[in-house]
Amino acid sequence: MAGHEIPEPADREQVADPLAGLRAAEQTHASCDPAFRHGVVVGFDGSMSSERALAYAIGMARRLGSGLIIVHVANRLPTTVWAGCEPPVFVDVPDHRTEVLGLELACADYLTEVPWILVERGGDICHELEEVGEEYSADAIVVGSTHGIVGRIFGSVAGRLARRAQRPVVVIP
Repeated sequence: MAGHEIPEPADREQVADPLAGLRAAEQTHASCDPAFRHGVVVGFDGSMSSERALAYAIGMARRLGSGLIIVHVANRLPTTVWAGCEPPVFVDVPDHRTEVLGLELACADYLTEVPWILVERGGDICHELEEVGEEYSADAIVVGSTHGIVGRIFGSVAGRLARRAQRPVVVIP
């Protein structure tokens, strides 16, 4: 019977789009502001070493003609002591330091040279810096060096980040 169409059943499954996962990943990465794609990520907590890292990152972003992604990682504390049977549960501690840092950065004259944003994260510093670097396809991550006994005992953020990062890590003394 020519010209007669057979209607599709309503309950028939649609064929999955093989590129749907790729498109979703591209949309996730494309959701960042294009001014900060391939920018410079810098870890900042207000310490002297992070201020030196910020100064270097500003110059690096200016030379590259890219944006600056300033990352502050908020504190997370375990709610329970790990007894060996269950992993510890972490809670985000309200960190008003990010607000203070944001206000200080907004008033800083030296940041007028490059476009910048402040990103707050919670968790492991190394993991969060690398994750932000991946989200923004950063060209580099800049961190200050850790001085003191804490860095010697637990390993410095810069050392751990340099070992695991998928992009260049610049450590400022």
